[in-house]
Amino acid sequence: MFIDYVKIYVKAGQGGSGCMSFLREKFIDKGGPNGGDGGKGGSVIIKGNRNLRTLLDYTYRREYRAKHGQHGMGSNCHGKKADDIVLEAPLGTIIKDAKSGEILADIVEDGQIFAAARGGKGGRGNARFATPTHRSPREWEVGNPGEERRLELELKLIADIGLVGLPNAGKSTLLSRISSAKPKIADYPFTTLAPNLGIVSYQDFKSFVVADIPGLIEGAHTGKGLGHQFLRHIERTRALAYLVDINDENPRQTFETLENELKTYSRLMIKKPSMIVLTKLDVQSNDSQKIKFNADLPVMKISAVRGDNLSQLKNEFYELIMQAEKLDETF
Repeated sequence: MFIDYVKIYVKAGQGGSGCMSFLREKFIDKGGPNGGDGGKGGSVIIKGNRNLRTLLDYTYRREYRAKHGQHGMGSNCHGKKADDIVLEAPLGTIIKDAKSGEILADIVEDGQIFAAARGGKGGRGNARFATPTHRSPREWEVGNPGEERRLELELKLIADIGLVGLPNAGKSTLLSRISSAKPKIADYPFTTLAPNLGIVSYQDFKSFVVADIPGLIEGAHTGKGLGHQFLRHIERTRALAYLVDINDENPRQTFETLENELKTYSRLMIKKPSMIVLTKLDVQSNDSQKIKFNADLPVMKISAVRGDNLSQLKNEFYELIMQAEKLDETF
């Protein structure tokens, strides 16, 4: 099951309290203070993991509490620090404060760490308060409380190429032919209800990631047809391929509908390097030679079922990625 949005509660552990103690040994009547400090409370850490693809694990458990630090002891023995809780999240996870909506972190690298809730500092024992004029201090400190937060985790997939199209435009079939991904494929709309990622092998041991985004419909930018859930994944892709069924009654209008939905959701979407892919060439029923698009984008006709022009399409995809890299260098 693909889950891309969850709310969780995290609470760090409280620091251990300091100890009030004095040295008591044979032949030493009045020993000095030897109370140890308390240990630091455990923190809640969120760590990026490139092998994860969903936030599914967080649907089974919504609260995470770290343990308290150990209290200080006599003989200058300090309390043990509590272990941290490490929560793993897929790359592309945005962490927000559930109350304010503030973005706290954006997990984009494997092993990247964010301290979601920091453990409380341990309190000082009475040995810390000793001075030349105050030799028998009875002061000690309670450990500080740990941080607590309610968080929103929102996943936006990271991919090189995003396949965008209406339901049943052939996105899943194309992904299954150019990569090892095995998305669900059927001859009816809305077969794909969650994004799928596929790694495409390219020449000279190169590869790139393609995302099959569930089909958009007119009004997706307003949330219609789970539009917001699907559109947010397109934000992370570096380049776009608009897939249009070559047998559509009006392919040009279909493309303009897709482009308008992306533009209305975020104008940055249509600034990505893009191309138009006319699919289902194997069942072509109209005169595709007459199809014209206003957009100044490369157009390619393919048949994912028959394999027509798939090698050339990989070349075009790679060119789009190179364009995206050049744009990244300019910013």
